[in-house]
Amino acid sequence: MVSKMELEVEIPEEVDVNIENDAITIHGKRGSVTKRLPFDVKIEKKDNKIIIHTGSKGRRGKAILGTTKGELKNMIKGVTEGITYKLRILYSHFPMNVKVQGDTVIIENFLGERHPRKSKILENVKVDIKGHEVIVTGIDKEMVAQTAANLEQATRIKNLDPRVFQDGIYIIEKDGKPIV
Repeated sequence: MVSKMELEVEIPEEVDVNIENDAITIHGKRGSVTKRLPFDVKIEKKDNKIIIHTGSKGRRGKAILGTTKGELKNMIKGVTEGITYKLRILYSHFPMNVKVQGDTVIIENFLGERHPRKSKILENVKVDIKGHEVIVTGIDKEMVAQTAANLEQATRIKNLDPRVFQDGIYIIEKDGKPIV
């Protein structure tokens, strides 16, 4: 930490950073990610570091700096290593068929329903289905997480007892960290 309302993020050697107006673009071996910055944040690049400044003071300033630093670290990790979420397909009575069709995941025979449920795959995100496991990968953590959440929400059960009807697709691992 440099001063009260300033933070630094290290830039790895294989990563290139471009800052234009209120947007930052990070290029790596897997691709590039661009994000717009909050109105209260100023970013500059010095040597192999990104320095984040904010005009806010106190608790709000610290929160803005911490959030921006976390987003930049996620962007750097995404373009160097990639982001992976794992989901598990669970059913007890009716065997569910899950398949990828274009930019949509089709869930057939969920709780014996005749019409398939659909979940949208966001841009630059790849979904692989291997047996009872769904693997969602990409370089933008927000897009990968939202695609995984879309899958989980597509199989949400309403008006039935969740203790009895536990069928669905559930997130079991977020970027290498198991969900307990």
